[in-house]
Amino acid sequence: MVVSPEEAARNLLEVVPLITRDLRSEMRNQSSTDLTVVQFRSLAFVDRNAGASLLEVANHLGLTPPSTSRIVNVLIARGMMTREDHPADRRRVMLTVTNRGQKILEVSRRGTLTYLSNKIKELSAADRETIAIAMKTLQPIFTNTIGTIAGAK
Repeated sequence: MVVSPEEAARNLLEVVPLITRDLRSEMRNQSSTDLTVVQFRSLAFVDRNAGASLLEVANHLGLTPPSTSRIVNVLIARGMMTREDHPADRRRVMLTVTNRGQKILEVSRRGTLTYLSNKIKELSAADRETIAIAMKTLQPIFTNTIGTIAGAK
């Protein structure tokens, strides 16, 4: 079966919001972490990119720096993240996930992974393999796109 780029894009546009909505709902149900999806994504990004700036987090999330600043401030107030001045540029801050934030992030990751695994386990092994291949194929295409798009605004 040959699928045009437009048809593949249409499928993504239909399915990705459904997955996102489902994950948001599940994360709201995970009372043990009390993280929103955007808080989770912020923590996960800073965890992978220790010392990241507010602008880098904003670009990753596709949000404005003021919106991202409010999200980060909540995470800092809850003891999940710290903010330090950059040693070479006082206008820039460096963000780091605290030990508490790492623990909460791990609990949230485990819960979400279990949730997704339970949904996907009903699929055939061949379908699960197709999903794994598709995700590995899509990841490099979108990895640098968010920063590029947000930075171009």
